[in-house]
Amino acid sequence: MFKDKYEMTVEENIFVAKRNIVDYIWKGANLEGIAVTYPDTLSIYNGLSVKGMKVEDIIAINNLKRAWSFILEHTDYEIDFNFICAINQKVGGDNLIHRAGLLRKVPVSIGGTSWKPDPPIESKIKEDIEEIKTLTPKTHQAIEMMLYLMRSQMFLDGNKRTSMLAANHIMVSGGVGIISIPIELQADFTNLLVKYYESGDNTTVKKFIYDHCIDGIDFREQDRRTNENERPSLF
Repeated sequence: MFKDKYEMTVEENIFVAKRNIVDYIWKGANLEGIAVTYPDTLSIYNGLSVKGMKVEDIIAINNLKRAWSFILEHTDYEIDFNFICAINQKVGGDNLIHRAGLLRKVPVSIGGTSWKPDPPIESKIKEDIEEIKTLTPKTHQAIEMMLYLMRSQMFLDGNKRTSMLAANHIMVSGGVGIISIPIELQADFTNLLVKYYESGDNTTVKKFIYDHCIDGIDFREQDRRTNENERPSLF
């Protein structure tokens, strides 16, 4: 059903991520309910102050900046339970999330549904993560990892941000692009995600992500066209 849409080197994929990093942070923040504009996200990313924004929202965006830097600096590290916990620690640092990076010990509720996730069991999560890592191709593995982590609700907060960053670590490390939910499709994604939470069936939301939420550059096609344009004319 799935195949990798992009075939890049790790360096090329890192270039794509850095080129669009503010856009990815903006979309990721909005997905978690932080109603920030792109211009304000850019200002915060560049270390400027933004009037009228909550301090915790500014911290959340700066934390996303740090978390993205973290995954891009560690593309040679194979994702595992400890790495995912480290991502959540980056996402929730500066006291933004209580016990950031540690498994939650209390029940949580999810907006939009009465469904409640089971308490996270470390040994089971580690086993599931290792099983997901056997999936191919990398795009399929990344989407499965993202959705599994979102539904598991391992942490007290920041689970969607953490899950997407973990998935994008897999994507970038494999040179297969970036998962990013377009602003105009976030309501549709959230509705499908809630249905997945309730049913445990990720088929529809997985296809939605694959069809609409993968970004990248086809460098091979770009190189081919450049070479064709540079061929000397016969006349």
